[in-house]
Amino acid sequence: MTLTDQIAKNIVTLVLKSQDYRIEIVNLINAEFLQFTVDFFKKIALAKLDSKDITIEWYRREFLNENLPADDIAINSGLNKKTISNMYNTATKNIVIEAANEHFESLYQSILALVEMEKEIDLTLTIKMKGVSVDLNVSESLIVINTLAVKRSALRGGLWSTAGKSAEKYLMLTLCKLYQVPEDHYNAAHFVKDKGKKVDREIDFYLLNNGKEYLCEVKLMGKGNPESADAIFARKSDVFIADTLSQQNKNQAEELNVFWIALRDTDGYKRFGLALEKLGIPHKNYNGNLDVDLRKILEELF
Repeated sequence: MTLTDQIAKNIVTLVLKSQDYRIEIVNLINAEFLQFTVDFFKKIALAKLDSKDITIEWYRREFLNENLPADDIAINSGLNKKTISNMYNTATKNIVIEAANEHFESLYQSILALVEMEKEIDLTLTIKMKGVSVDLNVSESLIVINTLAVKRSALRGGLWSTAGKSAEKYLMLTLCKLYQVPEDHYNAAHFVKDKGKKVDREIDFYLLNNGKEYLCEVKLMGKGNPESADAIFARKSDVFIADTLSQQNKNQAEELNVFWIALRDTDGYKRFGLALEKLGIPHKNYNGNLDVDLRKILEELF
């Protein structure tokens, strides 16, 4: 099981028990960021062990090296690949290298100007490894700090999306297994872009009955994202499963004949049984021990 799988497993467990899942993703971001930081500092220290001068040109040569992966080059320059893609409508490696070098030069000049204006402030970043110390001056330290900030931002955006999306499929499968929905009455294979539709977009999950497909969508959103609910309603979903829904969201769903399930409500997952009943999907009402059954189901799924 990968670390992301473990996080997805934990998210499913927490949301079905009406608990907040966000700390799981925060912990994942922290773990990956801290590992990146340690590895980044090791590279700098090892360069010193190899008797290389730690200068801006060294940084450019080592960390904007064309042989590095495009993601790394972008981050090391103070950008992330998604930003480059938005700027240039593409993120091919040649474009990433060009954008990274241009941005790094601009960043470095801005730092030099700032250091010149703020002469009363001194900053030295010292990295020690195997008895060898590496001292970075204020401009070099600011470049390293900026790189770490960009990396954390990139991790934050990517992992929130990846972890949440990876949990959605397993959340639906777990609900179906809790309610013993026969496998021929749901389809998890639609977790891909459906190019047969007039609009090519991701389809979350289908419940099936007598040749009818009922679109189920999962959005592990908070109260601060009402536009996410609007997007779901616009797609004419039959069942909308969310972490948290405002009363306005619930009212809107009912007006549009969309069956809503708010998992953060007390025993919120139990409304899934009502949705199955409404749609005529074969199932058995669930009254088991959630802690025991979730553990068994998730061990099977993962």
